[in-house]
Amino acid sequence: MKKYIKDLIVKEVEFPHELYVLLKLTDKEPLPDTRPGQFVEVKVEGSPKTFLRRPISINYVDREKNELWLLIKKVGEGTHRLAELKVNDRLNVVFPLGNGFSPVQKKGEKVLLVGGGVGMAPLLDYGKYLKDNGAEPVFLLGARSKSDLLEQDLFAAIAPVHVTTEDGSEGERGFVTQHSLLNKESFDRISVCGPKPMMVSVARYAKKANTPCEVSLENMMACGLGACLCCVEKTVKGNVCVCKEGPVFDMNDLTWEI
Repeated sequence: MKKYIKDLIVKEVEFPHELYVLLKLTDKEPLPDTRPGQFVEVKVEGSPKTFLRRPISINYVDREKNELWLLIKKVGEGTHRLAELKVNDRLNVVFPLGNGFSPVQKKGEKVLLVGGGVGMAPLLDYGKYLKDNGAEPVFLLGARSKSDLLEQDLFAAIAPVHVTTEDGSEGERGFVTQHSLLNKESFDRISVCGPKPMMVSVARYAKKANTPCEVSLENMMACGLGACLCCVEKTVKGNVCVCKEGPVFDMNDLTWEI
């Protein structure tokens, strides 16, 4: 897939949570094709300590409005600077990068999409793609508390949403792998993105249930092109760059102990 370097225009800025900012970006020309699960590398201006681009998952692509959404968690100086962007500012973006989630395998297939924290972000675009192409997505979202759940209304507009929170303030108390949904229903396959311990637990569940599972890794990806070797992951096929070979991998290709 062809890569682009573009100065995208900030069309809208939203703050769904005190730790997050949602940037809706656009361009004068139609945005390039992207696949759910891919990411962008953004250039952070005005931050002398931020030398490298920052990798951000594509949250959603609205073709009718010609918008690309980035849901960004404010962690360090670079992401805090991105949260200061205003409408009509420009953001230099390299995209689309990486290999995304699997395409629809068959009409009517039931796909469980599991997300935790900012790992929920790419599942919105993937869920919409699945629904539009004849699959039946189901969301299972996990967070520490109700206030940490993001874009629930957008997920619910696509497919059924099931929730766990560690404090029990929303949905079922506990972790995603403890949700009663997993004991009631079966799925054709599972896709998951979030903290590594959560993804390992989901992969372990999938293996026990004999269900295909793919995971989206969040290794630090400084260049997005496989040149800097920051994001190397050990796999059954040897060491690979997550930004180039991933970020989405079949769980069986990883060396996790599941």
